[in-house]
Amino acid sequence: MSDQPTFVRIYKPAQPPTRRIVLRAGLSMGMASLVGTTHAANYPDKPIRMVVPFPAGGATDVMARSLGQKLAERLGVAVVIDNRAGAGGGIGAEAVANASADGYTLLFATMGSLTINPNLYKNLRYDPVKNFEPISLTHSTSNLLVVNPAIKANTVAELIALAKKEPGSLSFASAGNGTTSHLSGELFKSLAKVDLIHVPYKGSAPAMVDFLGGRISMMFDTASNFVEHVKTGKLRALGLTGTKRSPAMPGVPSISETPGMEDYEMSLWLGLLAPAGTAKDVIALLNREISLALKAPDLVRQMADAGIDIRLSSPQEFSKLIRDDILKWGSVIKRAGLKMD
Repeated sequence: MSDQPTFVRIYKPAQPPTRRIVLRAGLSMGMASLVGTTHAANYPDKPIRMVVPFPAGGATDVMARSLGQKLAERLGVAVVIDNRAGAGGGIGAEAVANASADGYTLLFATMGSLTINPNLYKNLRYDPVKNFEPISLTHSTSNLLVVNPAIKANTVAELIALAKKEPGSLSFASAGNGTTSHLSGELFKSLAKVDLIHVPYKGSAPAMVDFLGGRISMMFDTASNFVEHVKTGKLRALGLTGTKRSPAMPGVPSISETPGMEDYEMSLWLGLLAPAGTAKDVIALLNREISLALKAPDLVRQMADAGIDIRLSSPQEFSKLIRDDILKWGSVIKRAGLKMD
């Protein structure tokens, strides 16, 4: 997969709401602080580019497109999805870190690109704390451990026993080195004390091709990627990486329910950020519109059916979560002895 961007325009509705009307109404209610920032008072008046740091077709991309569609309807301008894959989400994150801080380039970031990469890559060319203005959390989910039907294991315990019986014979695919799908597998290996072969890809979509083709034994990745394949019997779900079961798959246990794996936990979150220096009133406007967009009943149902929860926050709460999780995953990665060039 090339790292060149893929643009998909999400068109605005025929009669969209306009920000000028909304902001003038706000001024009439005493929001005079907006007057001093001219570009914020007219924001947005042109298309917004949302950078997704993974290929089209994966769960992150699907969540971004759903959010982009709702934001386009609310903001009255097109939202363009720009897929920039590679380096565990680092290529897309770097592109946004270096973009103009005008509110027209946003990053739809995964937990991995903001909290795992800084601990994993020695020469990372962006700082998740200094280079971005957090806007809001948007989604949370778990990874799902899924095996090829040819693998003779129906539970996590049986998979561990098989891996111990045949060390080095089982492989797991990931969306790339340093991604949450990679770390999910490494954490599994560490706690289960098994030898698995890691096969990294440039995103979930290309990994799924080989996995569904039977060339890979297992995969840890966003649960929504697998729901339909599990329902049709093409894949077998063994466990969720989070600490609780999903309403979309109530019969699938958490990996932590397996004896000896009680300490296993990998819960995932995603959110939207802007380049550092973006005007605070633009951040506030986007935070409000994201919250309203993600409360749409059809979107809530769509995400729930895929095992994804809508998760909202203030910019301050999102900022704190990033800082806290950088420390958390730094400890995990150090214990696992992982490092990327």
